[in-house]
Amino acid sequence: MVRAAIAMVTGLVLSLAANAPQAAPRIGYKIEGTCDGWPRLAIETEKGMCAGLVLGPAPGAFAVRQLRLPRTLVQLDGQTWLVADLADWTRPRGVIWKLTAAPDRPVQLQPLLTGLSLPHGLAIGPDGLAYVGEMSRIFRFDPRAAEPAATVEDVITGLPDNRLHDNRHPLSQFVFAADGALLVNVGAPSDQCLDANGARVGTDRCDQSEDEEATAGIRRYALLAPGRWDTRFTILARGLRNSVALAVHPSGTVLQAENSYDFDDRWNPFEELNRIEPGRHYGWPYCQDMATPTPGWTGAMDCASAAHAPPVALLPPHVAPLAMTWYQGAMFPGLRGKLLMSWHGYRSTGGRLVAFAVDAQGVPLTRAKATYPVYPSGSRPFGAGPAAQAQVLTPGWGRVEGVRPQGTPVGIAVADDGAIWVADDKNASLIRFAVDRP
Repeated sequence: MVRAAIAMVTGLVLSLAANAPQAAPRIGYKIEGTCDGWPRLAIETEKGMCAGLVLGPAPGAFAVRQLRLPRTLVQLDGQTWLVADLADWTRPRGVIWKLTAAPDRPVQLQPLLTGLSLPHGLAIGPDGLAYVGEMSRIFRFDPRAAEPAATVEDVITGLPDNRLHDNRHPLSQFVFAADGALLVNVGAPSDQCLDANGARVGTDRCDQSEDEEATAGIRRYALLAPGRWDTRFTILARGLRNSVALAVHPSGTVLQAENSYDFDDRWNPFEELNRIEPGRHYGWPYCQDMATPTPGWTGAMDCASAAHAPPVALLPPHVAPLAMTWYQGAMFPGLRGKLLMSWHGYRSTGGRLVAFAVDAQGVPLTRAKATYPVYPSGSRPFGAGPAAQAQVLTPGWGRVEGVRPQGTPVGIAVADDGAIWVADDKNASLIRFAVDRP
């Protein structure tokens, strides 16, 4: 970012009211000096860390923004990134951007692919190509080619379609398992497998999660040869409402952070962290928390029995964990090996970047009497059940008029230099968390 750009935005509040009515009050990020060479955002961070703005929207309407809803990002080289921009929840307007960014230089944003339907998942595959999870497929392309669009090739097709937004969880997230298989999230089409009248969709069991084409689970596509996966799938795990946050530890452990039910209760239910084991059922829509039946499906499953795989740890209610990765960078030695997680939720528990201490398999450690933070200040106890105590890296990312909006972090990526890059989707920003220095 050129120094002239820093001077231009210093003292200004950038408009970040994505999708808000024009009459609604606007709030944006205030700039306060620099953070490791980037415009410093008014986000309160853990001591020794600061937040720098890589890219944010110019003041004005959401419709005229270039970058609209950035969800995930990956690094190609020292100064080059790919960014998946969902752009629009109702129309195929998604973009894969090539971002070139370095301090003291203008940020360059170039569209490589356009007209995509809800692009979210983004990763560099074992073949060095970029893999993208679109609404109903996973494809790959060569971001370094002269014409990247000409290199697009389907990898997995036939994923559930959004059906004009009837499906509540249409995003295709995926990870590469230790054995090379592709593990793909298929989210539940509803919140609780109940119809508009509160009646069960199914009689004794939920029709949305129990058949061979089940949603609310993770599909496994076996690796057949380098760069080629079986077109048929098996159900790796069931009863997972929305596995957008999936990660594979170097030990082979597969973790899933569950976006749980949308109950009106501010403190109920807890989100979950699950260790995925083949063939297990993790409870949706029958169970919540450790072993509590859900109101609409009482009696359908013995939630305290072996039929239900309980979470390895509870997470705070309604934080909406959307991404996680283990930190292996050099910039923050105190975070080495810890699990980073984004909390996207709009309620008082969300809007945070956190870290967890883990065991040798990458599973967060739990403790008795764990607590979780709430905005504007204070904390609450988890109560019964094992809970992971979060190390909150951004204790002040709640909404403060004239200073900042509440953060909506999604994708997390650790750069080659150890800085932590985060996509803040509703605020249309890319943020670099770095060592606190000018």
